[in-house]
Order: sequence, then C-alpha cells, then structure tokens
Amino acid sequence: MKLTLSRLVSSLALFVCAFAVLSTCAQEGPLENTPPKDVTAEEVIQRFAAKEKEFKQARDQYTYRQDVKVQVIDGETVVGEYHEVFDVQFDDKGKRIENVVFAPQSTLEQGNLSMDQGDFEDIRHRLPFVLTSDEIGEYNILYVGQQKEDELNCYVFDIAPKEIVGKKRYFQGRLWVDDHDFQIVKTYGKGVPDITDSKKKGKEEHLYPKFTTWRQQIDNLYWFPTFTRADDTLHFKTGDIHLREIVKYQDYKRFGSNVKILFEGKELPKDQKPGQTPDQKKPDEQKPKQ
Repeated sequence: MKLTLSRLVSSLALFVCAFAVLSTCAQEGPLENTPPKDVTAEEVIQRFAAKEKEFKQARDQYTYRQDVKVQVIDGETVVGEYHEVFDVQFDDKGKRIENVVFAPQSTLEQGNLSMDQGDFEDIRHRLPFVLTSDEIGEYNILYVGQQKEDELNCYVFDIAPKEIVGKKRYFQGRLWVDDHDFQIVKTYGKGVPDITDSKKKGKEEHLYPKFTTWRQQIDNLYWFPTFTRADDTLHFKTGDIHLREIVKYQDYKRFGSNVKILFEGKELPKDQKPGQTPDQKKPDEQKPKQ
C-alpha cells in the first residue's frame, strides 16, 4: 500500500527472522510445544512441500471466482474502497485468463491510500500462499508445536525468507499443516519486504498488511484457499492508516476432460472422481442384490 500524500520519509528494515504471530481465529486451541508424533519436523516439511507442489499444479487446472475488497477505515466509517471481482478461466486454447466482472472506480485515494504493484502481486500470489518443494530452500522454517484448528490437529511452523533477492516478494509468517493429509490448511503473515522508494521525489513508503488465509478441502483432495482477511494498521511516517481487506475464492470447478489431476504423485483415472478410491463404483453402477 502506498500513501497518496506528497511528503513521505521512512527507513527500511528487512525481515529475515520469524515474527510473533497472534491468534486470529476463535476456533484455535492452545499452542502446545510438543514434537510431531511418529515423524520428524523435517519429514513433515518435506511431505507438505511435496503436497503443495501437487496442489499448485492442480489449482492451476481449476476455474474459480475471486472477490477482492480493500477498505480504509476511520473509526467505524469506510472512507475509501477498492473492489474487484474477476473470474479465473481458460480461453479456447486452454490459456489461463482473468475476466473482470465487477470493478467500480476505486475511492482509496479519499483515505490517502493507493494500491501498488506489490499489492496486486500479493493478492494473486502471497494471500493464497503456496510453499512447494521447489521453494522451501528460500525460507527458514521453524517448527513451533501443535495446535487445533476446529477439528483438525495441525503442526505449526514459522517461516521467513533467508534473504531478499532483487525485487522478488516473499511471505513471512506462520503455517498450519494438517497432521493427516500433510497439507497447509491456514496461513498467517504478510508479503515482504516493505519498501521505501528513495528515487521518488519526497520518497515513498510501500507498506503491506498482515493477513490470514483459510483453506477448505475441494473435491475431497486439495485444501484450496477460500477466504482471506486482513485488519491491520499501517504505520506510515506521516500517520497511521487502518486497513481492512477481504478476499473470497469461490466456485472452484475442474477444467476440461483432458486435464490431468495428480494426487500423491499419481494421475487420477478419467472415470474416477476426485476422492474416490478405484474400487468404488459410481452410484448408478451400484445395483441392489436380487
């Protein structure tokens, strides 16, 4: 997020270690400092990272609708808002596209704030954060214990980038990994780094809010992001700005009959529904005994 005021002065401190994370969900149990059962923390990391790679490939083969709302709050009053709804689809050549279905004129400037490229990158990549086996080498990952999320027992990890390379953006925060499926079911943190652009006249600050993203199981296979919420105060040098952000991911649908969906590294047969075992027959194939 960028202030629209002209006089901005700040200093930048890059985050390179995990920060303290507050509880953001009423359904959380207490965090217990106990080791994983029958598996090491490193094995959990390797297993969920492998599942994340499958998840990323699978989600790229689904269509869905994303509803993004960003608000500047003064007390209880919304003084500026950005709202966009777009469908993630495929064109007739199978290329992934975004089709905007609702995008009124932004009024964030009325709250002295504007969206920058980092915000749009975070909305598409950091909020639905994915940490695959190809990317874990870029992060320090610390096991911190076990915690209940609703009915799920989860392993909890804090992560932070080992270093900031060029203009690349990263995630820093906390992950909750289901101890049964070894998939990430919740994330809390922010996109980093915050940036001071000293080349701009008067300098500019680019600050980003902390957020929580919840996932739900889709097609009895993968835990896809379904809801993100941020309610944070950005501490600009010229003053604080209270920001609220809601992102909804809806109507996940598997695209095309020729799309390959992998589960645990294996392709699902075309006549097998996601989550269905090979020996399970379709309902219309099950006949009562005579």
